[in-house]
Amino acid sequence: MPSASNCRLYLITPPRLDDVAAFSRVFEAALKAGDVACVQLRLKDVPDDEVIEAATALIPIAHDYDVAFLINDRPDIAKKVGADGVHIGQDDAPYSEARKLLGPDAIIGVTCHDSRHLAMKAGEQGADYVAFGAFYDTATKQAPTRATPEILSWWQQLFEVPCVAIGGINVENAAPLVAAGADFLAVSSGVWSYPSDEGGPAQAVKAINEVIAATPMSLLEFDA
Repeated sequence: MPSASNCRLYLITPPRLDDVAAFSRVFEAALKAGDVACVQLRLKDVPDDEVIEAATALIPIAHDYDVAFLINDRPDIAKKVGADGVHIGQDDAPYSEARKLLGPDAIIGVTCHDSRHLAMKAGEQGADYVAFGAFYDTATKQAPTRATPEILSWWQQLFEVPCVAIGGINVENAAPLVAAGADFLAVSSGVWSYPSDEGGPAQAVKAINEVIAATPMSLLEFDA
């Protein structure tokens, strides 16, 4: 029998924030609209001072709503701005270095693409979550791999470390990943690019939470 899903929403910021003050207002409205477990600040190809400026503005808002705040790629900046942790890719600082810098209480998540091996390695090292993807086409970044929902079911049935589904997720396609066993849905453009005439990002957060609540976990079969 399907079991209730404990999946939650994990927001990733747009890759650029040209007006931090304006985005802060949209950001707070999104957090106010429904359950969000975590936010990752993911600004690409911008100077460090812009990352620090954005983090300084957004962290207090996230914490007001009891939402964890992570920095993408940069444990040094995460430490400097007092973030709750960091998300690291396979080409970023090694997990061991990030943990040494941020300490035992920081949240450290690791990108594992579509690799069982990378996920098991990250879990053994002590990662707080492993991230699989991309599951769908995504305009946010060039995804080197395409994952299938079966990897979420495999991980969910064998390991305790939470798993995050990432890549092109939106209101329309979220349900299969919830059913397959994702602990978190990492969503970026599926929230921030949600049409303004349909309620914008706040409505997207509400709608994704409704999808999560309506979708029981019914794990897929997978090859051992």
